Amino acid sequence: MSFHSGFVCILGRPNAGKSTLLNALVGEKLAIISPKPQTTRNRILGIINVPKNKDSQQKAPQEERYAGQIILIDTPGVHRPDSSLGRKMMAEVREALEGCDLILLIVDAYHKWGPDDTYILDLVKKSATPAFLLLNKIDLLADKRGLLPLIAQFQVVHNFEEIIPISALKREGLDDLLRCVVKALPKGPRYFPEDQVTDQPVRFMAAELIREQVLLETREEVPHAVTVRVDEFEEDPKLVRVAATIYCERDGQKAILLGKGGQMLKKIGTAARLDIERMVGTKVFLQLFVKTQPGWRDSRQFLEELDWRRQLEQIAGSRKPES
Repeated sequence: MSFHSGFVCILGRPNAGKSTLLNALVGEKLAIISPKPQTTRNRILGIINVPKNKDSQQKAPQEERYAGQIILIDTPGVHRPDSSLGRKMMAEVREALEGCDLILLIVDAYHKWGPDDTYILDLVKKSATPAFLLLNKIDLLADKRGLLPLIAQFQVVHNFEEIIPISALKREGLDDLLRCVVKALPKGPRYFPEDQVTDQPVRFMAAELIREQVLLETREEVPHAVTVRVDEFEEDPKLVRVAATIYCERDGQKAILLGKGGQMLKKIGTAARLDIERMVGTKVFLQLFVKTQPGWRDSRQFLEELDWRRQLEQIAGSRKPES
């Protein structure tokens, strides 16, 4: 059998379950999750090596164990942007669409179809890339027979290659999804080593884990007005030292993040530290700071500085010996 591989873009509106699907398929937490809309702000790549079957995976040589490699790209929730941050998020979506071999359009089967869904569907149609439709959150449906008219409805609006009911949270239908995805991808090489699950640097993932705790612990405008940057990340075998800054837009938001006597920041830091320790597999010393950066969501320069790819370039540049 031939090896199939390719890039697969997960597309959907905010809170459709894109990040939950990515984490469930990869089997590791790569994307943060919260009930807040627009939690994901960057493209997040996850790598899946799909075995032919359990027996062949154990007995066959390494190069013959797998049917294919899927490179999943989780994208920010599709929305109509109203800030530089929103426009940057939508640029991440468009870039993911341009280079992919297959689109997974994920919709909430429990949610009534609306104008925002039509807006996303138009993006799929314009891309001319083959697409699957994933009807997510079927675990919330009291009667699964309601899926039949829903599937019939979507068969009319676009020529989807497959329409697959799933529950990303309960992991229902995911084995069938993987088989269908591998079959739909072109024959190709293994793009990443077998033991690699993402291209994200650990320091970026640490920043996201900190931001996740902010999303979970704060309310109203604070989650959307916050971003996190890791200023220092030092690793040794027994301890990882992390210093990070939580940026917000107003002093009132800073006061909320700090909390009375610094208790909120301590709560965020403790939970984030435990998450980072689980990720890196060793003890972590985490220092958190809070700074006010007025209007950062509309500052192109500040947003570029937050981009982890740009940060890596700056780190690499700072390490070059002087001539």
